[in-house]
Amino acid sequence: MARINEHYRKLAAGYLFPEIGRRVTAFAQAHPDAGIIRLGIGDVTEPLVPAVVEAMRRAVDEMGTREGFRGYAPDQGYDFLLDAIIAGDYAPRGVQVAPGEIFVSDGSKQDSGNVQEIFGADCRVAVADPVYPVYVDTNVMAGRTGAVDERGYYGGILYLPATEANGFVPDPPAERADVAYLCFPNNPTGAVATHDQLARWVAWARAHDAVLIFDAAYDAYVQDPSLPRSIYEVEGARQCAIEMRSYSKRAGFTGVRCAYTVVPKDVTGVTAAGERVALHALWARRMSTKFNGVPYVIQRAAEAVHSPEGRKQTGEQVAFYMENARLLREGLGAAGFRVFGGVHAPYIWIRVPEGATSWGFFDDLLAKAHVVGTPGAGFGPAGEGFLRLSAFNSRANVEEALARIRRAFGR
Repeated sequence: MARINEHYRKLAAGYLFPEIGRRVTAFAQAHPDAGIIRLGIGDVTEPLVPAVVEAMRRAVDEMGTREGFRGYAPDQGYDFLLDAIIAGDYAPRGVQVAPGEIFVSDGSKQDSGNVQEIFGADCRVAVADPVYPVYVDTNVMAGRTGAVDERGYYGGILYLPATEANGFVPDPPAERADVAYLCFPNNPTGAVATHDQLARWVAWARAHDAVLIFDAAYDAYVQDPSLPRSIYEVEGARQCAIEMRSYSKRAGFTGVRCAYTVVPKDVTGVTAAGERVALHALWARRMSTKFNGVPYVIQRAAEAVHSPEGRKQTGEQVAFYMENARLLREGLGAAGFRVFGGVHAPYIWIRVPEGATSWGFFDDLLAKAHVVGTPGAGFGPAGEGFLRLSAFNSRANVEEALARIRRAFGR
């Protein structure tokens, strides 16, 4: 008898984004002339920049020759990309990362979901609330939680409310946790953490022998150079933090797939017998066992992101999306909505009208303005009463969406 993994049945509902897709599809079928504008899922819309396209073309040509053909990629990535990452992302910020501490992968979503595999089943996990759903759902699937309660909280997870009162940046908990997930710039709230705020988290992790999982997928959207882009800008973070970065939003790689995770050789966990073990070795084993590497063509494309032309071109693309974010932030604010985010992140976090729920406002927005957002409740119970809008779209669609929302809601 093939027994199923019962932990999957604890998941409260279908994954957030497929549920959005289901509702939008049903609406579109019923209203084929609606002209739906999608500001929900954070998928990029602008094409790959010329520097990236040219690098891919050259790599494809190489692969078509006997001399230039490559098979399986090295376990952690090609040296040319590892060196480019260090030179482009870390050295300018004064951060020391060794090539052997970087693991190139096909996405930060996968890495943030898979990293829980190297921790014990009895580890207590802490997350901000609201939170990117993958952090919670993958720990539920792994059996690290209890059942979900009527409020939407899973037993065994420590939820840290990210609210307007704390600027959507929760403080470290007073109670015990073994692994804590942090995401800054934040998805979904658009909040960004200061150096002092991250330093408090690093101090907490070191004091409690905990590990921080730092998701920096949106680091390119930080507009203030004094704000940290890496957890490793904080002294002591190498002893307690794993960091993930992605090319998806910074360079339009959502359909190309490339990211990387940094696991310093200094960060450790313990066995049941108390032996201290480097997490680097565990992650290396996990990756070599379950992953065959990112294709050569894609790694060459990622390398081009760090070239002078690539930095300029992708920087212009980020600036384009951030101008969309500014238009949404200021336009919705002028329309009477209470608006957060959109300054150091491509997401706008808005409070729904009084008396409405997140999913209720999602449905109203779709029905009345034919605009798709993401209900805040889908990111956790503390997201109830909010809705996320994405700046990833054309300028014309963003301006039209704003006009529709103002007409539909009389603001």
